Amino acid sequence: MVRIAEETDPEILRQAALLLDAENRRLIELNVRLQREIIALKGLDPATAQLKIELLEQQLAQARQSLFGRSSERREGEETQPSPGPAPKKPQRGHGPTEQPQLPIVEEPHALDDAERICDSCGGTLVEWDGQFEESEEIDVLERQFVLRKHKRQKYRCQCGACIKTAPSPLKLFEGARYSIRFAVDVAVGKYLDHLPLERQVRMMDRDGLTTTSQTLWDCLEAQARLLQPAYERLWSSLTERDLLGADETRWHLLGKKGQDEGPANWQVWALCSSDAVYYRIEDSRSTRAAHNLLGGFKGTLMVDGYNAYEAVAKQAGAGIRLVFCWAHVRRKFVEIENFYPAECKQIIGLIRELYAVEDECPTGRQGDDLRRLLRRERSRAILDLISEWVFATYPRQLPESSLAKAIKYMGSRWLGLTRFVDDPCIPLDNNATERVLRSVVVGRKNHYGSKSRRGTEVAALYYSLLESAKLAGLEPRTYLLNAVLAALRREPVKLPHELAAEAAAKSQPGP
Repeated sequence: MVRIAEETDPEILRQAALLLDAENRRLIELNVRLQREIIALKGLDPATAQLKIELLEQQLAQARQSLFGRSSERREGEETQPSPGPAPKKPQRGHGPTEQPQLPIVEEPHALDDAERICDSCGGTLVEWDGQFEESEEIDVLERQFVLRKHKRQKYRCQCGACIKTAPSPLKLFEGARYSIRFAVDVAVGKYLDHLPLERQVRMMDRDGLTTTSQTLWDCLEAQARLLQPAYERLWSSLTERDLLGADETRWHLLGKKGQDEGPANWQVWALCSSDAVYYRIEDSRSTRAAHNLLGGFKGTLMVDGYNAYEAVAKQAGAGIRLVFCWAHVRRKFVEIENFYPAECKQIIGLIRELYAVEDECPTGRQGDDLRRLLRRERSRAILDLISEWVFATYPRQLPESSLAKAIKYMGSRWLGLTRFVDDPCIPLDNNATERVLRSVVVGRKNHYGSKSRRGTEVAALYYSLLESAKLAGLEPRTYLLNAVLAALRREPVKLPHELAAEAAAKSQPGP
């Protein structure tokens, strides 16, 4: 018997998908036929009966689309951006070289052999023409090389014979560590930034001459994580003191939790995000308890999707958490059913696009707040009124259980949180920024399938938090992680990425 959750052969998975598709079609036809017979037996009027049949066919088609259809929300004929931007640039003719300002330049001279330094015209000897070269460039790669570095610590003694001193040893991850700090940092960056499983890194290192094991690499990761744990905890404290955050969650596998036959346990990566930092926490559920663990004592505005765990935590916090909801999720509901309600969905999706068009006219960040506040009150509020008019005109004509009615209910039940942005220029229209910071976690999940233990989930959350925060703060992640580990070993405070970025920005400002 094929276990779909564990199978990795593409051909077997393709055959299984075809069989499932055929069985799905058969069940759809049977379901529709049985429903027609039930409606006929109940004696419903023809118009109502036809509406119910159409509703059933739409629901079944949506289920099939979710299984076998494309997941893109982009609609035919729609540009990626919801509103027109600057005029497109003219296509470049030919393929010019890409600038490489970060690469070091290595000059390699080329000279003629003595036998070639003969003039083709007179047979005389060619001499060097000072300062004259024909130059060209090429991108080259230097082979990675592992070395066994021997540290020889010089000893010193006094002639009196009473004093002996030895040169200090270099910093190590732990007493007797055989692998350097730089090596350990590279392993962490490889796994949590470049999504390379430890076994794959072992094979890559073996090709470069180093014989090691995945357990050895894990020991390097775990030792660094213990050093960086205070910084990880302080990152969470720092974020929960902000006024505005985004929150979201996605699956994370805990391998071997249920046993080989039952497959991995589905845990959850919870993300708490601001513009310059992100904190991840991996919990064993998607419950209200897990959401509460993530938010802790946060008091402020929280941008979320429609998941009810956040609403439950907000109620527990009283007036401390103000929920705002995501227009991208609202739009997604209508995009999913556009094939069944083309006219109605075209109208509402167009109105939502106009909300984004207003946003596109404002500079991003704090410098655009004044203009954003003005345009939202003058234009966005009017667009929201048009959306309300569309709801009141459309909803009464739909069956309550129809997909269009459900999409309208989803929007209506969150209307207060969807409209708070009008009076606060800091609130974004959607939670896309938080969804973007989960992409790295999702790619990592696909590559190394999750974690093997609870400690593995804790280490993964720590590294993802620090490395992704470094990216958001504009820092080079490897350099940041190396400096953080060195600071921790020297028992110095480990500065968070956004703190370093703020210090650099302050230094770049001209003095009074």
